[in-house]
Amino acid sequence: MPTGPDVLATAERLWTGELTTETAHPLAPEPGLAEVADNMAFVRAFANVSALATGDGLVLVDTGSRYMAKEIHRQVRTWSSEHLHTAIYSHGHIDHVFGVPVWEAESKADGCPGPEVIAHEDLPKRFDRYVRTAGYNAIVNRRQFGIDSLEWPVEYRYPDRTYRDHLDLEIAGHPIELHHAKGETDDHTWTWFPERRVLCCGDLFIWASPNAGNPQKVQRYPLEWAEALRAMLTLYERVGGGPEVLLPGHGYPIVGPVRIRQALGETAELLESLVDQTLELMNAGCRLDEIVHTVTPPPRLMDRPYLKAVYDEPEFVVHTIWRRYGGWWDGNPATLQPAPERALAVELAELVGGATAMAERALQLASRSEDSDLRLGGHLAELAWLASPTDPVVAEARRKVFTARAESATSTMARGIFTWAARESGDPQREARG
Repeated sequence: MPTGPDVLATAERLWTGELTTETAHPLAPEPGLAEVADNMAFVRAFANVSALATGDGLVLVDTGSRYMAKEIHRQVRTWSSEHLHTAIYSHGHIDHVFGVPVWEAESKADGCPGPEVIAHEDLPKRFDRYVRTAGYNAIVNRRQFGIDSLEWPVEYRYPDRTYRDHLDLEIAGHPIELHHAKGETDDHTWTWFPERRVLCCGDLFIWASPNAGNPQKVQRYPLEWAEALRAMLTLYERVGGGPEVLLPGHGYPIVGPVRIRQALGETAELLESLVDQTLELMNAGCRLDEIVHTVTPPPRLMDRPYLKAVYDEPEFVVHTIWRRYGGWWDGNPATLQPAPERALAVELAELVGGATAMAERALQLASRSEDSDLRLGGHLAELAWLASPTDPVVAEARRKVFTARAESATSTMARGIFTWAARESGDPQREARG
């Protein structure tokens, strides 16, 4: 029985444009369950969970975050009493992989066998890296989501079984296909349930412009991502037909082959366009700065309700493509072996009459509210603050400029960083940090 918000009704309203992802954000933690096929359910959460009841136990694709795991378990229990047989991790991001202990504890209490966890062979390496970089990941995720109390975990439920390219399972007579892909991560798995004609794509589709350019995270793979989406479309060439239901890692289901083809195909097209444009300019010898301000995503695609830049942005994806095929240097000789940022800021402030004058100009630019002026204002506000970080007038100007930038931002990524900068202004500990 469905619980919580009417998941499928919301999905329909999003597709038709009655709702937008600005208001029904794909990462909003609003739990709800819907049965999407015979013996198959979808739990809408911050990171979604899909469930197949096999008769011999549940198969889950993803298990949720630490914060949502118990609520997801409760939602599933309104629909099925089966114990967890198998959990498939779509990838190793922590919002998808922390629910297994809840199910294991239940099985142990009931005297039942524990579940098997399956993932791609690169996923354990991700967990290892997360342990080594726990401090950094805590900092960047606090900044990205505005959660000051966020602590990065250092203990993980590793998979019991891994695979490399493709894995065919049969659980209680139900065939399940696992396919590896690179996209948002290098350890992604998309899962095909041919009997149900249900496709679980993980974060390869999230009801938003692809999260392929996160400015604070490790390398993403835009071209390989597009190839994975094209591979999903080949399911329609098989005997028996392709997906009738698409269950994403974030956001809402898409129902119907026509809509699924469109969503997967156009997401691939967007990524391919960004890759092609960027590589063309790289091959012509352009600097990163010129490329970032030249590449433009196809407007008709950005108008799609499932490709809005509400989480990541195409501009950020250009940086990812440069990093993937080029290197860390942006082509500007001054940045190859640069002076310390603060030394440059002090020098420029002296040239223009002081950090206060620079901060005043930043405020003038920000007051115009045009994107180009806000960008320039951000540069000047940051330079002024670096030159004189303890000046309260300069700090207040920086706070106002980056507050304006946050208010004008459309994506979670940009809004999080600009809000962090606004809050950081005037922080007395900033001087000690560098």
